[in-house]
Amino acid sequence: MALSTLCKCIECHICGFRCYVPRMTEVRRRRKPAGEAPESEASQDASAGDVPKAPMREVLAESAFALFLERGFERTTVDDIVARAGVGRRSFFRYFPSKEDAVFPDHDRCLADMTAFLEAAGDAEPVGAVCDAAHLVMRMYAAKPEFSVQRYRLTREVPGLRTYELSVVRRYERTLAAYLRTRWNGAPDGALRAEVVAAAVVAAHNNALRTWLRTGGESDADAAVEHALATVREVWTGGRAPAGETDGDEVIVMVARKGAPLWRVVQQVESALTDERD
Repeated sequence: MALSTLCKCIECHICGFRCYVPRMTEVRRRRKPAGEAPESEASQDASAGDVPKAPMREVLAESAFALFLERGFERTTVDDIVARAGVGRRSFFRYFPSKEDAVFPDHDRCLADMTAFLEAAGDAEPVGAVCDAAHLVMRMYAAKPEFSVQRYRLTREVPGLRTYELSVVRRYERTLAAYLRTRWNGAPDGALRAEVVAAAVVAAHNNALRTWLRTGGESDADAAVEHALATVREVWTGGRAPAGETDGDEVIVMVARKGAPLWRVVQQVESALTDERD
């Protein structure tokens, strides 16, 4: 069939499929007046009534998560997700490499925000800067408490999601450690200190996050994480000793039986310190 005909469909001589070709009258009708700017991506996505559609990444993530809750993670396929979202498989993989990525759609953006925050920190005290950066992650969770709580419960039920979540946590830890290594470059044990402090910040943050999630997202998330990070600040900021440790030269030596349980050793240390203060 020749292109000069008015039929909308032709058979492609390359792939054999029938392809849509607009009539010349349609082309003329669609042509913009001279000097008129092309439609922006946002205006193209606007539906009737000038109400913009949600970004496709968000639509796919919401469709995927709804199906995970309805059918279970393992029983939901990518085909199910794109059918719910009303798009093709290629659209899904354009935004998410796997189903697991659709469960955690917000972490890439949060990691980028954290990186930008640390780059802009300048000469700020390093430990304080990474503690402040950790607040960004908690605020991301707190912005959508219902979704965050549901994701927490789903992750507890699916081992594969738990493994994926741990890989995301490790990315945050590496980001913090990279910043601290730069700040402490050339200092004695600077690289070691960077890894330890980064791990401490992540551990403190995650402890506060889990506590908040277990309350159903109803407690004060920012206060919880600040309370947890206060311990990191106290121990590491400026090399200060933990609260309760004296600045004098007095040393207490304690002997414990080999193989004694840790709780017993800690109990004896606390007892020795208490007796010394008395």
